[in-house]
Amino acid sequence: MELKGSIRDADQAVEVESLVKRYGELVAVDGLSLRIPRGQVLGLLGPNGSGKTTTISCILQLLTYDKGAIRVFGQPMTPTAYGLKRRIGVVPQDVAVFDELTVAENINAFCALYVRDRATRRRLVDEAIAFVGLEKFVKFKPKKLSGGLLRRLNIACGIAHGPDLIILDEPTVAVDPQSRGAILDGIKRLNEQGATIIYTSHYMEEVEQLCHRIVIMDRGRQVASGTSDELKAMIGTGERIRVEIADPVPLGEEALEGLRRLEHVRTATYREPEVLVECSPGAHNLSDVMGALAAAGATCGRVTSEPPTLNDVFLEITGRALRDEAA
Repeated sequence: MELKGSIRDADQAVEVESLVKRYGELVAVDGLSLRIPRGQVLGLLGPNGSGKTTTISCILQLLTYDKGAIRVFGQPMTPTAYGLKRRIGVVPQDVAVFDELTVAENINAFCALYVRDRATRRRLVDEAIAFVGLEKFVKFKPKKLSGGLLRRLNIACGIAHGPDLIILDEPTVAVDPQSRGAILDGIKRLNEQGATIIYTSHYMEEVEQLCHRIVIMDRGRQVASGTSDELKAMIGTGERIRVEIADPVPLGEEALEGLRRLEHVRTATYREPEVLVECSPGAHNLSDVMGALAAAGATCGRVTSEPPTLNDVFLEITGRALRDEAA
């Protein structure tokens, strides 16, 4: 299948059109179309079984697919498109390094898959080591590294050859906050240096921090796409308002019912000493809630209003049921 002329664009790093991948009766990817401009950080989100991993595997030509077309940097992506594959770096969720090799030897081994010239490779390996901050650990073997250092080694192995497109699959799983911060800073620098990045994570705050655009998949389809702010505007969730009730007498059910009757209030609950009000989007939610509490004779203390988060968006769009599938 050829991509339609209107979708071909020299400014696109990745173009996917009408991708379909089936496993027998299961449709893992169902007519997905996707464009990622050069230099963009795209967050690819979805619950287990949504088709994220299958989509990435199809882009990398690790899986055959039933229908659709994929182009990378304006060229058809095929299993034998070795020139394109050299321009791609992959950092898998599961750390994939050689236990018997040192840090430096591991990075050199992966870089050698793409770069034959030894002098060039030596320079690239040194740059990758410095980039992830592993200068003090070059002679260590993986078993001697902490979880955070091991993740940084995993990243160095995936980027040492200087790829233009980098796919990062849950790169901060099970690392400490300091290592997570170092990894996120490194990803930002890669993008600033011109790399296009596809980023998957279940840490929504990371996605908000890093990604220019976010695509949410569910059951093999793209169900939402946009910036973080655009996605938040799509859903019916507004702010969460928390009000501390200073009265010595607990807030009564009549006062709660008064809150629930407000136009944009979805739920109102009271757990002494705090009332929590969840709203749909509205221009005057906070003043309406405070007015209703004042009318009920409540004396209020500390008040906070929290806007919807990307996690709220994700759960609103994909649902709250647990998913066990692995597609």
